[in-house]
Amino acid sequence: MPRAPRHHYHVYVVELDDRVWNNARFRRCNPDYRLGMPFVYVGMTGLDPDVRFDRHKAGIQSNNYVHDYGVRLRPDLYAVYNPMPYRAACDMEVELGIALRERGYGVWQA
Repeated sequence: MPRAPRHHYHVYVVELDDRVWNNARFRRCNPDYRLGMPFVYVGMTGLDPDVRFDRHKAGIQSNNYVHDYGVRLRPDLYAVYNPMPYRAACDMEVELGIALRERGYGVWQA
């Protein structure tokens, strides 16, 4: 009997240091940011989110905002969705970023 495919993709959210707001490009991409809300990066990976965060911080296939400003993972914002199939993770990455922006977060997505 064929085995069902193992879902191993994850969305993840990294909290960014407040200093990211000094970056003009980040500010331009977040015109509806609400003062006092967190700044985050939303990503998708086939790795464990902890491993992916460590790779960002080490500069391995890293997003510059996470490398320079990443503080910690925010599993409270993403763990409920994981793991999932690849296509679902791609879609959820976009949907989660939109939802956080609507709540007033400052969001960056690759």
